Amino acid sequence: MRPPRRSIHVVTTWVRRQPPKVKAFLAVVAGMLALVLLRVIVNDHDNLFVAAEAVHSIGITVLIYKLMKEKTCAGLSLKSQELTAIFLAVRLYCSFVMEYDIHTFLDLTTFGTTLWVIYMIRFKLKSSYMEDKDNFAIYYVLVPCALLALFIHPSTSHHIINRILWAFCVYLEAVSVLPQLRVMQNTKIVEPFTAHYVFALGVARFLSCAHWVLQVLDSRGHLLTALGYGLWPSMVLISEIVQTFILADFCYYYVKSVFGGQLVLRLPSGVV
Repeated sequence: MRPPRRSIHVVTTWVRRQPPKVKAFLAVVAGMLALVLLRVIVNDHDNLFVAAEAVHSIGITVLIYKLMKEKTCAGLSLKSQELTAIFLAVRLYCSFVMEYDIHTFLDLTTFGTTLWVIYMIRFKLKSSYMEDKDNFAIYYVLVPCALLALFIHPSTSHHIINRILWAFCVYLEAVSVLPQLRVMQNTKIVEPFTAHYVFALGVARFLSCAHWVLQVLDSRGHLLTALGYGLWPSMVLISEIVQTFILADFCYYYVKSVFGGQLVLRLPSGVV
């Protein structure tokens, strides 16, 4: 076991010493290689979406276990959970009036568990809630997402309000994890269950992003045309990519911590 760990340590040390531009380049290269690998080994790229939902469910299960067994919500962001509930509620409404499918059922399940998590943090486990660390102003994301949705939204035949709401939930989902990252930035130390949950979100969003990117490549761009015209198709893809890169830095330190045998994740200054 020592040689692999020593090799991993050498690689991570080298990466950590690189300037930000080099790190960004390495992250892009790693993402592209991962996409190529997924394209080769996954025949039906719709399975990536199923895998994303499965990983997200695992993350939620870990979160539920933390709240029920550990009896603490320390390290969790109530604001992130509230933003998640908002975009899920909007997406559920849009799904019912625009396109009811299996995704609606999955979103309904996630929405229910998110409301339960909010209830636990607000009432049952309020004494362990780190309100002073959860200091991200959510209007910093709500207002820009709403304004962006007013100007860039789907060009379908649905009512204009429904199209704006659909765009709003797409944009809000991309940045809903920012308050959680702020909490971890403020504490610098992330306990295992919270780290597992956020890492699961990162993996789920990468798989979801890979699903979209590979679908666009397989259709040779026709999928973007099917989504409508103007800036909206590009914004959908950009939102998926943003979700992935927001959590990329945290996921790197999570993997490094796991291979290093550390149960508690300690984040350096400037991370997330």
